[in-house]
Amino acid sequence: MSLLTLRDVSVAFGGPPVLQDVRLNVEAGDRACVTGRNGEGKSTLLKIMAGILEPDAGEVVRSEGLRAAYLSQDVPADEPGTAAEVAGGTPAARRFLTQLGVPADAPFSTLSGGQRRRAKLAAALAPEPDLLLLDEPTNHLDVESIEWLETFLSRARLACVFVTHDRAFLRRVSRRVFDLDRGRLSGWNCDWPTFLRRKDELLAQEERAWEKKAVKMRQEEHWIVHGVTARRSRNMGRVEALLKLRAEIAERRSRAGTAKMSLESGAASGEIVVKAEGATFAWPGAGAPVVENLDALVLRGERVGVLGPNGSGKTTLLRLLLGQLAPTAGRIALGARVQPVFLDQLRGALDPEKSVAENVSEGHDQVVVNGTSRHVLGYLQDFLFAPDRARTPVKALSGGEKARLLLAKLFLRPGNLLVMDEPTNDLDIETLELLEERLLDYRGTILLVSHDREFLDHVVTSSFVLLGGGRVHFCPGGYEDWARERPAVLADRGAKVERVETVEKDPNPTKDTSAAEAPRRARRLGFNEKRELQALPAAIEALEEEIAAIEAALADGTAYARDAKKAAEDAARLPAARAELETKVGRWMELSELAGG
Repeated sequence: MSLLTLRDVSVAFGGPPVLQDVRLNVEAGDRACVTGRNGEGKSTLLKIMAGILEPDAGEVVRSEGLRAAYLSQDVPADEPGTAAEVAGGTPAARRFLTQLGVPADAPFSTLSGGQRRRAKLAAALAPEPDLLLLDEPTNHLDVESIEWLETFLSRARLACVFVTHDRAFLRRVSRRVFDLDRGRLSGWNCDWPTFLRRKDELLAQEERAWEKKAVKMRQEEHWIVHGVTARRSRNMGRVEALLKLRAEIAERRSRAGTAKMSLESGAASGEIVVKAEGATFAWPGAGAPVVENLDALVLRGERVGVLGPNGSGKTTLLRLLLGQLAPTAGRIALGARVQPVFLDQLRGALDPEKSVAENVSEGHDQVVVNGTSRHVLGYLQDFLFAPDRARTPVKALSGGEKARLLLAKLFLRPGNLLVMDEPTNDLDIETLELLEERLLDYRGTILLVSHDREFLDHVVTSSFVLLGGGRVHFCPGGYEDWARERPAVLADRGAKVERVETVEKDPNPTKDTSAAEAPRRARRLGFNEKRELQALPAAIEALEEEIAAIEAALADGTAYARDAKKAAEDAARLPAARAELETKVGRWMELSELAGG
């Protein structure tokens, strides 16, 4: 049964049509994703389907008595009442809030951004709609909530049309694809992997067709100019065909280019990037610590993911490892020559009143990219901001454009420790895959929080998993590795993954927590300790150079053939050199701390 039909719907906002003669039909039980690049009009399409926007032209036909529910991609603003009241106040609303981990009786205004999104999701699900319209439903949800939603949608009898960049969610939920490309919508009755293959084939065919038309136009223009001179009249039908072909090519809307990202890692850090020893942190007044008795070591070149439910303390752990928060017990220290660069999930680095270009260049015409000066407008075009868009205030950008802008700003800052908190929110899939490639090429160290399971699996080499109650588990690999290991870990420890929604948020954000009580009180070093502290940096640098030389020598496939004895000695020396380096770095951090920094 047809629930909703769009007939020749068009929408424009002063420029080229965002939607042009769109035709769409949603049947009962459909599970369809809307795909397309940022700015193509996916959110506009959902709003028209929901009745929030009216099209400039065309017709929207809804079945009689259709119950439709819509979830916006934006984090909801404050609303009066409790979470249960905002979600509808029904027993079903309370049930969904419980399943999504939202305290039903908590005032909505006190909830975190992720909790508000889940409360609004509960509000959409509770009335049991015939048609559910979800715009980026996985944004601000933790992995557990995303997996719950996947299971619910796969079993529910309602129809669902959604926009998402989460590739795992797409594969597991979608059964149809509505692809929005340059204002035109095409429907594909297939799953996501099949769509990708067929779309690539279609684009290749389209490119070949336009190439043929371009050749035909050149031939016809040559005929117009250099036709048989004896003929005094031209074939007017042929001339009209040429004029029509010219107009068709002139009106062609080419696909936007692919973003070009260049990520500079700066000078190399020391071998040890972050070291935690018995580190504990708890917010004042909180019932449980975020981290308790953490011993961890992050080495140069590692790409470490941070996993855990919303509110478990992932952002807090990042800030602890960066030194933005001081542990309440134990110690955490950055290693030698570490230059952190931090991407904040709340996008606090962007000034909404300034233009795109002003946010990146801070009032200058030029920016420095990998040591080379470039005009800011040219640099922004690498991130798909045309010159006119680069002059637009940030507050007018879409969520995906803000995400790209934040990356453009971040990548101008060379650093050897890249810390990213939810970098994938609102990015389209093409930009997301390009970001993956750049992170894999990055020569520095990465700390990464993300709810995107495929992104984690493609990028990280190991993970810190927050289990709740201060427990942090180290897991080699990404999310799928943890999913396989999780049952045994939880059974072995008798642990239960808890939702602790209060510890992620600083209950006293105006308080300067960087001045939390120091792990040790500074004291005067003895004469020998001073000499040792002065000598340690040179010794550490020498060991790092030795390790780098051994690694380079052993990486050469001909090392054993050239000098088997020397290669064997190098292989035997490498573990000892690394252990010696770790000891010296630990001693340097200990003496530095005792001396007061």
